[in-house]
Amino acid sequence: MPRRDVSFLFDLDGTLVDSVYQHVLAWQQALHAAGIELSVWRIHRRIGMSGGLFTEMLLREVSVPITPDLLETLQRQHAEAYARLVPWVRPLPGATELLAYLTAAKLPWAIATSGRMISAQHNLRALGIDPASAAVVTRDDVAHAKPDPDLFIAAADRLGSDIHSAVIVGDSIWDMLAARRAHGLGVGLLSGGYGQDELERGGAIRVYEDPADMLRHIDEVGGRT
Repeated sequence: MPRRDVSFLFDLDGTLVDSVYQHVLAWQQALHAAGIELSVWRIHRRIGMSGGLFTEMLLREVSVPITPDLLETLQRQHAEAYARLVPWVRPLPGATELLAYLTAAKLPWAIATSGRMISAQHNLRALGIDPASAAVVTRDDVAHAKPDPDLFIAAADRLGSDIHSAVIVGDSIWDMLAARRAHGLGVGLLSGGYGQDELERGGAIRVYEDPADMLRHIDEVGGRT
């Protein structure tokens, strides 16, 4: 019998789809269009946060006055730039197989992303997921995104499962911090560019290379049937 008390809550970018660096480039283009020059590595270190918190933290580094109009412009330009890069976005190795395994094993799963649906829809389409029929929570659905726990708590509620028995899978330290604050079990993936030591310091109980590697070790995180 499946472990019905266990649920799996997934981040999206860098966890199920290989899209982190497309987001980095999209933010770089949005910032450049606003006359803001920032090193790419600084952008990458913030990927996984909510877009609003992300831009506020970046703008503090360049001493640019933060205004609601500027934040809205950056968000819009990022979404437009990311849409142009979508043709290069692919599911990460093993992502569709991992979700298919969980579905077949009757282990509930949901996706919780800091991105808004305007961008997330492209990644969901790459995975073959219809957001109308799957449990998907985006930044549009919560008051605060990562590193706050709201997204993962909302995803567990969407499944009708207990957040305390949820396995929360992400690729960034922001995912792991949010998992700790939600009181779920954080599992880290290296596929978003963060190192194993960083993810473990953030609270990951296990770290795998990518979804395929996690699927090979699914029994370690309560996913066996």
